[in-house]
Amino acid sequence: MTAPSTASGPGAQTRRRPSLVRRLVLLAAAWSLAVVVLAGLALSAFFDHAAVQRFDASLSEALDGLVAEASVENGQIQPPAVVDPRSLRAYSGAYWEIGPLIRGGLVSEIRSRSLWDRTLTPPPEYLARAERAPGAVQFYDGTGPLNQPLRVAIMQGRLPDFGPPVLFLAAEDRTPINEAERAFAAAIVVSLAVLGAGLIFAVIVQVRVGLSPLFALRREVVAVRVGETERITGDYPSELAPLAEELNALMRHTQETVERQRTHVGNLAHALKTPLSVILTEARSHPGPLAEVVLRQGQTMGEQVDHHLRRARAAARAQGPGERTEVAPVLDELARTLERIFSETVSEVEWRSAPGLAFLGERQDLLEVAGNVMENACKWCRGFVRVTASEGPGRQFTLTVEDDGPGLAPEQRAEVLRRGARLDERTPGSGLGLSIVDELVRAYGGSMELSQSDLGGLRLIMRLPRAER
Repeated sequence: MTAPSTASGPGAQTRRRPSLVRRLVLLAAAWSLAVVVLAGLALSAFFDHAAVQRFDASLSEALDGLVAEASVENGQIQPPAVVDPRSLRAYSGAYWEIGPLIRGGLVSEIRSRSLWDRTLTPPPEYLARAERAPGAVQFYDGTGPLNQPLRVAIMQGRLPDFGPPVLFLAAEDRTPINEAERAFAAAIVVSLAVLGAGLIFAVIVQVRVGLSPLFALRREVVAVRVGETERITGDYPSELAPLAEELNALMRHTQETVERQRTHVGNLAHALKTPLSVILTEARSHPGPLAEVVLRQGQTMGEQVDHHLRRARAAARAQGPGERTEVAPVLDELARTLERIFSETVSEVEWRSAPGLAFLGERQDLLEVAGNVMENACKWCRGFVRVTASEGPGRQFTLTVEDDGPGLAPEQRAEVLRRGARLDERTPGSGLGLSIVDELVRAYGGSMELSQSDLGGLRLIMRLPRAER
């Protein structure tokens, strides 16, 4: 029997396989997060642009007021009569400045009291722009008297009775804008983080719900494999229904193949055993040296035929869907039978089994495996045999048979598993019992191990496939 894929080789259980759910979740989460991030950046940029536009509109109105209120007396520019009250307080954050543009440079004529002893010095490129586009308002970011960030509006105009062009500058501390932008960005980050987490959770739920028919199909396949059902019967979506039908067809084909193999094995058994029976009958009816040889070799041939037929039947059964065999009833039956057979030498065959433990295979194979080992223990024990069935690692269970007999030396333990090997010719048997057990166990993907028992005799541990509960 092929071992389950989760235990097919060293390190198979630790090898990480790609997950379809993880792939879909990660892909959807990546797209969702990308959209969320882009949306956050776009909203932040839109807010910044709108806030700056409102700020620039306010500066533009202040600049228009300067142009409208400024005048010239005796060839000197006079300050506007109506100004923002904040510009009267030193370093208040609201500033203005007016001066002629002479030889490409601003000559400060008058400025707001809030500037105190400082001036608004525009960058050369904005001076050039204002000179190239008279009457058009230009905006730029600058630095204020206290090194605070400023938003500055500049425009070139003309005043009546004043020769050279005049530059008008209005500025305001843009710290409130920056703080509003930071507050908005923080709110956007928190909101979009919550939205992103919600989207990822929704994606996970969507993927799990969307793939639930696939998980159900997997459970049905497992149920078929462990022998709980014979075919897939679920009603699946149109994408999975053809797969379920193909799996059912494959299982039918496998079952038919197994049945054909069983039929061939039965036919072969009949074809071989009938001539052997005739030969042995004739040899018994004509006693003599030749008849003794024929009888001895014929019996050996019969045992060899039985041995190989058992292997063939086990291999054929192992290829088909698994059957479920409860372990406890089999051990109870064997213990009662062996206690009657060996009543003169065996006082007790004690057995224990974990509740609900089941063998993933046919009852006849478990009877043969456990029966051979328990019978061997009864032959060699001094009166007590102990049998324990417990769950093992992975999808296996452990069947341990111990006796209080003489046991075996370490160098003899490998020898008894060799086909036809007999360490004591005085004991009846062909030497095939433990060999058959070992090969049947291996046919089911299990293993067998011999060691010293704490009862004093031999401990034989078999690991066999376990059916799911």
